[in-house]
Amino acid sequence: MVGTMVVIGATGAVGAALARRRAAQGDRLVLVARDGQRLAALAAELPGSLAVAADATDPAALRAALAGAGPAIDGLAYCVGSIALKPLKRTTEADFLDAFRLNALGAAIAVQAAQEALVTAGGAVVLFSTIAARAGFPNHAAIAAAKGAVEGLTVALAAELAPAVRVNCIAPSLTRSAMAAPLIGNSQMAEAIARQHPIPRLGEGADSAALADFLLSAAAGWITGQVFAVDGGRSTVRTRG
Repeated sequence: MVGTMVVIGATGAVGAALARRRAAQGDRLVLVARDGQRLAALAAELPGSLAVAADATDPAALRAALAGAGPAIDGLAYCVGSIALKPLKRTTEADFLDAFRLNALGAAIAVQAAQEALVTAGGAVVLFSTIAARAGFPNHAAIAAAKGAVEGLTVALAAELAPAVRVNCIAPSLTRSAMAAPLIGNSQMAEAIARQHPIPRLGEGADSAALADFLLSAAAGWITGQVFAVDGGRSTVRTRG
């Protein structure tokens, strides 16, 4: 597919890797992120791309960013996430609402704002969950609840927007990124987490970006309403070790 691709959360590890893949295929890129300086640097690396600084928790800014993408959008990737880990007894109402607003509500508003343009192009959408939405880890109540909502949103939108628009979701395990730095900044901790995966390493942005690239392409034309784990087997595979 060569067309208009919107990447929200474009400066993150996955978003940036996906933007580079799509640029190499000739797409017109609309890059959206809240850090204007990092966004400008990425756009400079990808000539012809349009950079729009917007916070995914600001519905008006998000709608304006999508309106600026043009009348036809071939692909939309909402590569936005958060890692707010607390025991339930310390998790506040604000923690739950903030996680939902960023991860689920932002995704819904983005697709809503792009709906007509996606239908016009017969486009595809990729949202992002986490394996914690299904696997169950301590201290993940807020983010697991929010990402569980993203998975429900995925199948609901896939039903509502079919057959014109396909909607799928990727659920990664812990991926090297600025967001994950507090968890993997210590090399011993990073190695311990890596060993919890049957393929014993941490994820890279390119891992999820490769699947997102496929799901946004015509090659995935009969795939919709699915949640795919990119997690080194952690959510389903048990080893003898």
